[in-house]
Amino acid sequence: MTDTVEEHQARVLAAVRPADPVDVPLLDALGLALAEDVHAGIDLPGFDNSAMDGYAVRRADVADASEASPVVLPVVGQIGAGQADVRTLEAGAAVKIMTGAPVPEGADAVVPYEWTDRGAETVTIRQAPKPSQHVRPRGDDVTTGQLLLEAGAVVGPRQVGLLAQIGLATVRARPRPRVVVLSTGSELREPGAELGHDSIYDGNSFMLAAAVQRAGAVPVRVGIVGDEPGAFLTTLRAHLADADLVVTSGGVSQGDYDVVKEALRAEGVWFGPVAMQPGKPQGFGLVDGVPVVTLPGNPVSSYISFEVFVLPAIRTLMGLAPAARPMVTARLTHGLTSPDGRRQFMRGDVGFDAQGRFVTPVGGPASHLVGALAHSNALIVVPEEVTALGQGDRVQVLQLDSVF
Repeated sequence: MTDTVEEHQARVLAAVRPADPVDVPLLDALGLALAEDVHAGIDLPGFDNSAMDGYAVRRADVADASEASPVVLPVVGQIGAGQADVRTLEAGAAVKIMTGAPVPEGADAVVPYEWTDRGAETVTIRQAPKPSQHVRPRGDDVTTGQLLLEAGAVVGPRQVGLLAQIGLATVRARPRPRVVVLSTGSELREPGAELGHDSIYDGNSFMLAAAVQRAGAVPVRVGIVGDEPGAFLTTLRAHLADADLVVTSGGVSQGDYDVVKEALRAEGVWFGPVAMQPGKPQGFGLVDGVPVVTLPGNPVSSYISFEVFVLPAIRTLMGLAPAARPMVTARLTHGLTSPDGRRQFMRGDVGFDAQGRFVTPVGGPASHLVGALAHSNALIVVPEEVTALGQGDRVQVLQLDSVF
């Protein structure tokens, strides 16, 4: 029996749950989901401070200042950011103040340099400020106890800045899962090694490890495992203790050397066809309690299967929503055909013109065309019941490099 894409995706996601929260150093939290609400423990700003370089004054002392009738005040000191030696301003005086420095008690406005002669011992003020002009009041941005970020919010650069500003060195977040990546096949060789007449370089484990890292998880690339079930199981079990998820490529079809299927069927792992092209042979199960997703070995099938089944699992482990990459609509620039009864994921190149988003098919449907895959930035998703689409038709696409 052939499963639908949704059925196999549900099988995988039913076995994973968000990882338990941990305290994460602030910069390491970039891209992670918060596990609890964050409330402000302080006000921002934490004190009234100057929005300009100028002079802090009592407004009543300079209310009548003008070009025709300037006001002259003695300068009783200087306040720089982090150098607030003057705490109180008496009537009839001014204090030089820098942007961000605390406004002294008694002052209720700041006169910018441009309105003065920039005097050091006395200052001539030629324009009267409005009440509280150029003063940033305490708590103007954030107040103590205010809800700043809700649980589930993803920490980005702007959120890191806010969290640092309120004094947090760590945050409670869902950690990055460790994802073990294995490639199977006696024909595989490490890049840089010499190839024989019947060998190929292992691109899958590098591609999948890079995809794991791009998803925000920690890849553990084990490398190549030959076509021997015992060696495969030994290698797998050696990495299970520290793994949150395992991804294999190859050895899941109907061949004589499908080592992954042979080794893992005895462990209760499900294998079967999914109604999609490419990526029909799939497998999934728990081995020693660790989710193991087995992907086909052809590189395009492997990558597309990662996008459809593994990426949502990683995002679920990380507590990120939505789990699956959202689809958007685009205009098809060229017609294409698709097999009946299978959901086709065709490589495409998305762009924009005066009519909006468009997508151009890249390469053919074959699952070995990694060159076309590398030159695409999207997958055109053709439903199972659709066998042909024409130029100008609207299609659903997954934009592979978009942040979500």
